[in-house]
Amino acid sequence: MSNRVKLLFALLAIALISIILSSGCLQSDNSDNTLTPQSGYADWQDIVLTDIATGETFRISDFRGKPILLESFAVWCPTCLQQQKKMDELRSREGDAIIHISLDTDPNEDADSIKEHIETHGLDWYFAISPIELTNALIDEYGLGIVNAPTSPVILICEDGSARLLERGVKSADELLTEVNEGC
Repeated sequence: MSNRVKLLFALLAIALISIILSSGCLQSDNSDNTLTPQSGYADWQDIVLTDIATGETFRISDFRGKPILLESFAVWCPTCLQQQKKMDELRSREGDAIIHISLDTDPNEDADSIKEHIETHGLDWYFAISPIELTNALIDEYGLGIVNAPTSPVILICEDGSARLLERGVKSADELLTEVNEGC
């Protein structure tokens, strides 16, 4: 195949990807990195998870009636640890008034590495490995950025089950509390 034909195919592929992205067939992040609250809760909140520290199963929907901060993370991610330290600060101030769930979305990590992460850093809320069906549902709803650990993705789930993705980047304990108090 000649170089001209290869170039033509490459340009066509780029054009096709651009058309798909602009038509909304693939979900991309909003320019301000936030999504508006969804009405009601999504079915992904009913997927069974296993708490790494205790081995007990739970569902996100089990905590309906309380605000939930759902963090997508990976143990190798230093930005995630920074966000977890801010969440820990908020947890120490607010106690169980806000549920914290850290969801490992890296398919290459296992329960042992997460448990070591929890113990090393003294973290004491819900940690679980995201089942592929949950990861896919989150990607469908919030775009691929939800599994981009270094952007510190956090979803705020309100008492009624509605949810929205918070602004990317590490959020302070005060910023998280403001989101909970004003965002639901």
